[in-house]
Amino acid sequence: MKLTKNQAVVINALKEAGRPLSAYQILDIDAVRGAGLKAPLTIYRALEKLIEHGLVHRIESLNAFVVCEEEAHVEPAAFMICRECKQTAEFPATSIRRQMAKQADALGFRIESFNLEVTGLCVDCAKAA
Repeated sequence: MKLTKNQAVVINALKEAGRPLSAYQILDIDAVRGAGLKAPLTIYRALEKLIEHGLVHRIESLNAFVVCEEEAHVEPAAFMICRECKQTAEFPATSIRRQMAKQADALGFRIESFNLEVTGLCVDCAKAA
């Protein structure tokens, strides 16, 4: 997929950070401002398209965004989030999503979105604790 200039700037900022960032944190990066991105709406639009194409994920509990660790995909992903350093680890959630869908069907419930985030301590923070 060919990225627009704004999308490329935003995804590169996320890659460089190596951790989840909010849209406003992305906007505060010198390289982003230097590329002419100065409005939050511009960042949100770029993020929306990057998410749509499976290149970026939104971490709901952090209100932040992170680059997809796998190749671009649209199947469900889940995240382990360190409560101390906020580092995230992505893992596939396809089987979990299937189980949720079965339960939803049995209850007559229609799933509109799926988000799985597990909070705990990463190996480094666990050692330090």
